[in-house]
Amino acid sequence: MEVVLLQRVEKLGQMGDVVRVKDGYARNFLLPQGKALRATAANLKHFEAQRAQLEARNLELKKEADAVAEKLNDQSFVVIRSASEAGNLYGSVTVRDAAEAAEANGFNIDRRQFELAKPVKELGLHEVRVLLHPEVTALIKLNVARTEEEAEIQASGKSIAELRAEEEAAEDLDVAALFEDVGKFEDDEDDAEAADGEEAEASADSSEESDAEKRD
Repeated sequence: MEVVLLQRVEKLGQMGDVVRVKDGYARNFLLPQGKALRATAANLKHFEAQRAQLEARNLELKKEADAVAEKLNDQSFVVIRSASEAGNLYGSVTVRDAAEAAEANGFNIDRRQFELAKPVKELGLHEVRVLLHPEVTALIKLNVARTEEEAEIQASGKSIAELRAEEEAAEDLDVAALFEDVGKFEDDEDDAEAADGEEAEASADSSEESDAEKRD
């Protein structure tokens, strides 16, 4: 099916372009969302008559989107979820969750404007693209964590797995230090016992010498 685009459509064309698309894509997406019209002679004539008005409206919407993008871009939103020790979520985080997280922070954006290649199923920082306008996008991060404390750790640039590895390494060092201290203590005890033995032996020798002198 041939359609005339009423706005820029990513990977398809600019406003006013006449393009050929699959019938299903046109009927299920472009036409119902007002992004295009069938490229009939009557529709093309109507589009040209309305073109200046459409371009002016598009420019106004783009300015509004630019203002939102300036505030939204690089924002990080925390999403708390249950997960296993390995970091796998019991469930998933979707565009609906992204929209709710943004709304909780003062951004009222339709969930259909959020783009996730696939649902998030593990802890960590995940980048999400937000289509604010056909010509304006913003990038946000979803900080998916089990607790607010873990979210702060992830925001600092560390993963929970890295933190756990550091804690285990520190525990191993503590255990090694404990065994080293025990070893030193045992060595000191052995040295003390040896010294006591030498002292007792020397005392015995001295006593024998004294008794011999008395007999003489």
